[in-house]
Amino acid sequence: MTAADVLVECLMDWGVEVIFGLPGDGINGIMESLRTHQEKIKFVQVRHEEAAAFMACGYAKFTGKLGVCLATSGPGGIHLLNGLYDAKLDSQPVLAITGLQFHDLIGTYTQQDVALDKLFMDVSVFNERIMGPTHVENITDLACRTALAYHGVAHITIPVDFQEMEVKKQQRSKRNVPHHTSDVYARSARLPDRGELESAAEILNQGKKVVILAGRGALDASDELEQTAELLGAPIIKALLGKAAVPDSSPYTTGGIGLLGTKPSQEAMEDCDTLLMVGTSFPYIEFLPKPGQARGVQIELDPKRIGLRYPVEVGLIGDSRNTLRELIPLLRRKEDRGFLNGAQAGMKDWMRMMEERGTRRDKPMKPQVVAWELGKLLRDDAIVSCDSGTIATWWARQIPAKRGQMHSVSGTLATMAPGLPYTIAAQVAYPERQCVAFVGDGGFSMLMADFVTAVKYRLPIKVVIIKNNTLGQIKWEQMVFLGNPEYGVELHPIDFAEFAHACGGIGFTVDDPANCGRVLQEFLNAPGPAVLQAVVDPLEPPLPAKIKAEQALHFAESLARGEPNRSKIALTTLSDKVRELI
Repeated sequence: MTAADVLVECLMDWGVEVIFGLPGDGINGIMESLRTHQEKIKFVQVRHEEAAAFMACGYAKFTGKLGVCLATSGPGGIHLLNGLYDAKLDSQPVLAITGLQFHDLIGTYTQQDVALDKLFMDVSVFNERIMGPTHVENITDLACRTALAYHGVAHITIPVDFQEMEVKKQQRSKRNVPHHTSDVYARSARLPDRGELESAAEILNQGKKVVILAGRGALDASDELEQTAELLGAPIIKALLGKAAVPDSSPYTTGGIGLLGTKPSQEAMEDCDTLLMVGTSFPYIEFLPKPGQARGVQIELDPKRIGLRYPVEVGLIGDSRNTLRELIPLLRRKEDRGFLNGAQAGMKDWMRMMEERGTRRDKPMKPQVVAWELGKLLRDDAIVSCDSGTIATWWARQIPAKRGQMHSVSGTLATMAPGLPYTIAAQVAYPERQCVAFVGDGGFSMLMADFVTAVKYRLPIKVVIIKNNTLGQIKWEQMVFLGNPEYGVELHPIDFAEFAHACGGIGFTVDDPANCGRVLQEFLNAPGPAVLQAVVDPLEPPLPAKIKAEQALHFAESLARGEPNRSKIALTTLSDKVRELI
């Protein structure tokens, strides 16, 4: 048995079923072992290592299992980093395996001689270089356990010559007893102290206007969140990664928060006197209550994140669902439902406005129309992966999360390009579910070559591309936040439907809102991997729920300073605001 065989069989012992990666001469030994074990563990070949890391992150997000990616020495390993930082910042268990050059040439300026263990220090919760064939078992077990236990990135790097070496008894040090490690992942009850629960309940029971902010850590606590909301008369506000924590049809939720959020969520947050944060490290503190405005309670698995965004009085360290189950019996039902009723009334008005924007028939077609029509057609088992940019605004507002669906995005890193790889990983994990990417043309074009990965493995993913030929988020930030005219954001058009055909998939195009629903239905029903390019108005602004005076001033400044599309933008924005008011 070679060192690479030990590595692969350890991964199998930890329940790893798939590895995403790209072959290279720095991992030849590992690739040979994967070939000989291909009936038991699947290798998905990608076109770019960044996509492999995104796939590992997406796989972890949608399954809760360990996501694994593999890259060769030097540049291959370097390419993993962006996807691994996505996993780090969204706290996902991912194992990255990389190769090194021959062990006795490391540090001698040989080809592709990059000290990947040093390079990966910041991104990893566990990071080690294999020092010989008998070192593999110990390190692999510890890497897998650490990634799962600490919800982060573990990295193993192994010299290429060690990979092919036979594991022999005489290689062991006397204290390295064979099989002295374990592949058992021990889980704790993860419950807070009883006294802390009682203190939290006292604060929540005293509050008259309580809001719940739910994030990624609350995704498996839907019922408990709604029970808590019912007792406290509290609206549930959702961070982006918590979009599927409760369905958008729930009478308790006011949807998202922040620049992509809803007006009822922002108003509830501005008016609350008590804040219950559940499984979230929502980074935009300007959308949270001002310190001193509200009393705070936080439920969080990671102790170091307590009070990170808001000066809470009680931090409950534990799993969101289990902690809420312990907290609920201590809560008293509030008879005054005025705060919740007000949020619900505001949400009805907001949804009427979202429907109005999503059913417009003017041309150029509005991006909201595509999102609205897609949201109606998605199956209840759909897994939806979004990209970063203005695309996230339409996903957050116009595509409702249904009970049973999963939704995700690059939350804290907010990187471009994960939408397609996430969707490929989702389809690998759940072959029978509907897996859809909702992406912009800028983000998709970064890793679009991996659409052919879906074709190669006959993965029936569906990719909706909002095509406006511009880096929309950057354009509007230049204008609204800086007061500058747009610059450097125009994209040369690509015919993505033809690209899909060239890859062996199916391509659709829609630019007429009257046909949007019909074309989307045909697209979703198409066999195999398919792309729909939806050509939309590039001047449709992703307006915040409530525009601040400073933002309006900067916007006016950008128009005055020579914004090239100022006339059309001013007309579009004015039209949108008039529609909002009437």
